[in-house]
Amino acid sequence: MPAASGGAMRSTRPAAVSGEGDGVAALKALVIGMGVLIVAGTVTLVVLLVQRANAPSAPRVAGATPMVVAQDIVLGEPAGSRIGGIAAAGGALAIWVVRPDGERVVLVDPASGRRSGEIRLRD
Repeated sequence: MPAASGGAMRSTRPAAVSGEGDGVAALKALVIGMGVLIVAGTVTLVVLLVQRANAPSAPRVAGATPMVVAQDIVLGEPAGSRIGGIAAAGGALAIWVVRPDGERVVLVDPASGRRSGEIRLRD
């Protein structure tokens, strides 16, 4: 075997190994790019959360309801009656009235303050 000039033996890489180097470089670039996107997304998320936490919140209304002005509502029930409960019923206000002669539910229109109906268990 003849010796190579300079006394050192040169190693040559096969063609398949040099093609792998391009794939590794592309993979590194892809991993770095994805890392940058993750960091940028996290920073954006934190900034948005801080902005929303500091922003004044608007009152949330379920549906379009008109503004109701405070007003006195007189039910006209006899002495000894009391209100047992109040609940929203569609577009009306249902007031459970406990009277000495029995219980009933009085329906009141909240916009006008007028009595719109009454539900009795017995006549």
